[in-house]
Amino acid sequence: MKIHHLNCGTMCPVCRRLINGDGGFFERARMVCHCLLIETEKGLVLVDTGLGMGDIEQPAERLGKGFVAMMQPVLEPSETAIEQVKNLGYSPKDVRHILPTHLDLDHAGGLSDFPMAQVHVYKPEHQHAVNPSLKDSMRYRKAHFAHKPDWTIHSEGSDTWFGFPVIKPIAGVDILMVPLVGHTRGHVGVAVRQGGKWLMHCGDAYFHRSEVQANPVDPMPPGLAMFERMVQTIPRERLATQARLRELVKNHGEVVELFCAHDPVEFDKCAKKII
Repeated sequence: MKIHHLNCGTMCPVCRRLINGDGGFFERARMVCHCLLIETEKGLVLVDTGLGMGDIEQPAERLGKGFVAMMQPVLEPSETAIEQVKNLGYSPKDVRHILPTHLDLDHAGGLSDFPMAQVHVYKPEHQHAVNPSLKDSMRYRKAHFAHKPDWTIHSEGSDTWFGFPVIKPIAGVDILMVPLVGHTRGHVGVAVRQGGKWLMHCGDAYFHRSEVQANPVDPMPPGLAMFERMVQTIPRERLATQARLRELVKNHGEVVELFCAHDPVEFDKCAKKII
């Protein structure tokens, strides 16, 4: 399997110093929507979709005025997954499967660009996304599901991976959904096997590389830490999930590489690799 790292949505909130840990207080920060495009024998697989073409064309309606004002997305059509798929020489119809880590607006905005794809989600996430509370309606946007995605709903199975329960969504393909609950009720990581090693997209299970490093080099910026707490759903489970991820890196870091959805340093590192 060949893996492409895509940034499907640059966001530029205020105060780079508090979000990225460098630059000035009045500079715009940089956050990414790190997605994967995986070439498999069963067709193309997308892990997260970032912002979609509809979001670029109607940001206030699809993303919400509050999100646009706070996160200041770049809204560049060339960053959408559909345009990047085309630029790689594929048709959007070649994307057969989509595995969102969760269905927040900045992870599921591109679903409608691939209406023929099967969308694999963990059952608790689907339940809360399609019938959100008033509070959660800000993160789960009805417009992103209005095209009636071809949902494939998964419950937790009996298989395990390094001690984590896992779901095997696509028969015959070494891609796993790993429940990492806390940020949302049905949040998952997505692990992809590459030879004898694994690469895992952790979505929003953590927001900054220091949260899963045994000996962090860069401290967690305070503004980013505050934002992470603001958008968490189950605080205790989020912290427990991060503790388990740190143990995974400590004990199996030679065969498992983690990255999250919004850390630009992690994205830049991954994007330079040819996998």
